[in-house]
Order: sequence, then structure tokens, then C-alpha cells
Amino acid sequence: MIPWQHLDTAQVPGDGGALKLMRRGDEYSIMAGPIELMNSRLSGSEEAMAALAFQRIGDRPGARVLIGGLGMGFTLRAALAAFGPDARIVVAELVPAVVAWARGPLTGLHGDSLDDPRVSLHLGDVGEAIGAGEAAFDAILLDVDNGPGGLSRKENDGLYSPAGLATARRALRPGGVLEVWSSTRDHAFTKRLQRAGYAVEEIGVRAHRGRGARHVIWMAVRP
Repeated sequence: MIPWQHLDTAQVPGDGGALKLMRRGDEYSIMAGPIELMNSRLSGSEEAMAALAFQRIGDRPGARVLIGGLGMGFTLRAALAAFGPDARIVVAELVPAVVAWARGPLTGLHGDSLDDPRVSLHLGDVGEAIGAGEAAFDAILLDVDNGPGGLSRKENDGLYSPAGLATARRALRPGGVLEVWSSTRDHAFTKRLQRAGYAVEEIGVRAHRGRGARHVIWMAVRP
């Protein structure tokens, strides 16, 4: 078997530790310590986030979408494929090296998605982008951790707290949707979303286009 090659290490701001970019042949992985956060061969659930958002708000003229976490670009590329030319997509990425990887060793995955005129990049905490305006987005897609447990960065816990969910609700237009990706189910988080005033659906999706591990996407709609 081809061994993994360590390409680069990036420090996550705050208490997030380090991310490692790994390659094995044409396969890439981003690791937080011993835990794999994403893999280039497992894109299905990330792409599903964009597809689900389009089903909900894709017919709105000039739809505004906020994607929290660039990662390997699967959600962004799926959103660009789904939404029309009048859509505007903001990508919030906390770790500058992840953007550098997108324009460097991972350019084969990202293509020219970051240069699409519909895309703007917020280099910083997605919480800042969420809190910057009221009724600013039709969809907020959060894939900044392995779920609402704040695995890679404890500061992410604030996004999933009652206050953070209330801030996201204010940032959505009426009928807008907050989506949260997770590697596991969390019934307590479902109840927290409901208490925050969302209409909630918990959707199981496969890691890779109908097969592989089952991940979870919460679809939380602002009434």
C-alpha cells in the first residue's frame, strides 16, 4: 500500500491545535491529531448540504448563501453548480493555510471555484460573518467541525449554543435555512434547535454518494 505523505501543517487559531494535510497517491486527507476531518474520496454529505439548500431556497432571486468552512471545497463547488448566476456565496474560512492549500496542492479538487464572480471569501471566524447583519442570508451552511461538539476548536461551541443559534436565526431571511453537518447524531442538539425557534429536520446522508458511513445534516428553517 502507498504510504501517507505529510504535506503541510497549519495552526488553528484559538485552542484548535494543528491541522495536517496528508496525501496518499491521488487521495488527500485533512487531520486534526489522529482524527480525520475530511477525505478527498468522501464528498457525498458535503455536496448534499448544497443540494438541500438549493431545494429550499434555490428559486429565490439573488439568493445569498454563507458557507462556514472551505475544507476541500465540495460544498462550494456543489453550490456553484446548483445556483444561478445571480446568487452570491460567501465562504468563511478561519485557517489561512486551508485557502492556500485550495490554491496549491488541492487545486485539482477546488478548480477555479474561489475565482468565480459569485464567490467572496471571509477569512476569519464564521461567527463574525453570521453576526454582521440581520436577515442577510437565505442559507447558512455550517461544516466547521465534526458536529456541534466543537471537536477541532472549542470556540466553535458558541455557534451551537442557544445564543449562537439565535444569532444565526436573526441572520436568516424569513424561510431561510440553517444547515449543520455532523459525523454523528445528537438528539440534544435537535431539541436545542427547536427551542431556538427553528422548524427542524434531521437528515441522514451517506459519506460518498449513496454509500459509506452515514452522516447527519440538520435542516433548521426560520419560520
